[in-house]
Amino acid sequence: MAEHKNYKEQILRISGVNPLKCMRCGKCSGTCPSYDEMEYHPHQFVYMVETGDIEPLMESKSLYKCLTCFACVDRCPRNVEPAKLVEAVRLMVIRQQGQNHMKPDDIPAQVDEDTPQQLLMSALRKYSK
Repeated sequence: MAEHKNYKEQILRISGVNPLKCMRCGKCSGTCPSYDEMEYHPHQFVYMVETGDIEPLMESKSLYKCLTCFACVDRCPRNVEPAKLVEAVRLMVIRQQGQNHMKPDDIPAQVDEDTPQQLLMSALRKYSK
């Protein structure tokens, strides 16, 4: 249980999000373009982090279905920022796998002209914390 609490504390520190502000209105999930592809939706991410139920999130494919478009952030009436929680959980997985070694200077070698700019920004955010 202590390890699970540690996950929660790390995710909250990395993301800077206060999940207790969430009133579970579902507006974040209603605006998510990946909603149909996700096992856990943005409002569920927030609740699961709040309750410390982190491991299912770390193992979920929903983690990689999030586009990090921040539509959920824009739509939240309480400024909870679910996308930041998703990114923090992704970072936890990356660190757990020992793959947190990429530097911003390494990114150009990994991309081509078809690489979406959004992917580049997500990579920079992920690897700079």
